[in-house]
Amino acid sequence: MSGITSGDGEPRDLIRAAGCVLWRRVSYGDGGTEICLVHRPKYDDWSHPKGKLKHAEEPLAAALREVLEETGHHCAPGERLGTVRYLVNGRPKRVDYWAAEATGGTFAPNDEVDRVLWLTPAAARGRLTQPRDRLLVDALLDAVV
Repeated sequence: MSGITSGDGEPRDLIRAAGCVLWRRVSYGDGGTEICLVHRPKYDDWSHPKGKLKHAEEPLAAALREVLEETGHHCAPGERLGTVRYLVNGRPKRVDYWAAEATGGTFAPNDEVDRVLWLTPAAARGRLTQPRDRLLVDALLDAVV
């Protein structure tokens, strides 16, 4: 039924997810920042690491878990970047995002993610499949510069 909300004003059928814009500083060239994007073969898309919250899981904890699961990297969470909302098969989805600086790790392909790329912000904007994800690159740059 549409219009039915939970106690917090969100639709009962809301899909809750969280993710990070994973980044690192680079020392080669002119220096700067690289952003990690993940390729999901199921959707053949490039996006920021994200995923659904487990039962009673806090969004930031879910975001950090998803970064590790999808990229193999540990990270230090930073500023909250905002919330992205969209529909998935007619259901509302809410994804809360944080900036997260990579602190170490190694990627290994898995069922959800078969490739990762570390790109300059401009290249990441161009590679991201969904326009809504490009806004998160700008939010990250505002937060870490």
